[in-house]
Amino acid sequence: MWNSGPVKTSLSIPGWPLPSGNSKWQMEELEQGLLMQPWAWLQLAENSLLAKACITKQGYALLVSDLQQVWHEQVDTSVVSQRAKELNKRLTAPPAAFLCHLDDLLRPLLKDTACPGKATFSCERVAEALTLRVRSELSGLPFYWNFHCILASPSLVSQHLIRPLMGMSLALQCQVRELATLLHMKDLEIQDYQESGATLSRDRLKTEPFEENSFMEQFMVEKLPEACSVGDGRPFVMNLQSLYMAVARQEIQVGQKHQGTGAPQTSSSAPSQGTDSQLLNQPEEPVSLAPSLPEPEKEPTVPSSPVQRPQLLKVKRKKPRGLFS
Repeated sequence: MWNSGPVKTSLSIPGWPLPSGNSKWQMEELEQGLLMQPWAWLQLAENSLLAKACITKQGYALLVSDLQQVWHEQVDTSVVSQRAKELNKRLTAPPAAFLCHLDDLLRPLLKDTACPGKATFSCERVAEALTLRVRSELSGLPFYWNFHCILASPSLVSQHLIRPLMGMSLALQCQVRELATLLHMKDLEIQDYQESGATLSRDRLKTEPFEENSFMEQFMVEKLPEACSVGDGRPFVMNLQSLYMAVARQEIQVGQKHQGTGAPQTSSSAPSQGTDSQLLNQPEEPVSLAPSLPEPEKEPTVPSSPVQRPQLLKVKRKKPRGLFS
């Protein structure tokens, strides 16, 4: 028979010191940490959701969307402590212990792993609110938690969806332009080979010169319907999160530059955040964007420099073997 009195639990949590300092700064750090998180695709019973979360020693922030609405919850340690008392009367622990446990429960869920962990998740929608319920164990006792999410403000939706998606669209458009330029350069290279008398050794490798307008018209007719099929949001999560995080990082850097001392910041400098402030941060993958074509540079007049500069003159190419005979 269970003891009806509360069980005082003492948990050792490395890297989770008691929160201190300016609460406003801590909440700003939490907001920034949430922006840097990738989106994850969740399948909870009949509900398909997109979600992202950030948990620190100061609290947590959660963002959930069903592609029709966006819900949000952000709480500090005082709310965590109060809710833990209401839902888990037989557990007594500092807020950091509950936050650490919530991080352990959400991490496998948001990583879409084959083993979702030892927790059970369900969601319920009431009016304009969404409640994400969690059932698990902590120190051998039942553990319950409810994320009470309300409709996100328009500014929050803009920050996490509209502006990043617009930035991603511009980045992909730039990538298309760079790739089209590279194709034109390749066509000129092939033309030079042909004018030198080279011929293909294999006819199946022959291609027509790239016409950008024709290609775009054909793409719009044949490929666009399938390419822009959003579905339940899973293609966006599976294929574009590295680009999403790169664009979000750029947004943060621009905001810091406007609010800072005016010192220039390079696009490669990431915002300074402690490792314990982004427990749900996933390893980033490099964004595959076509490199910009190099522009001719004026060679500096340094007679004593032994470094050899790139030749700008056209060099007669040797006939390649294999493709041309």
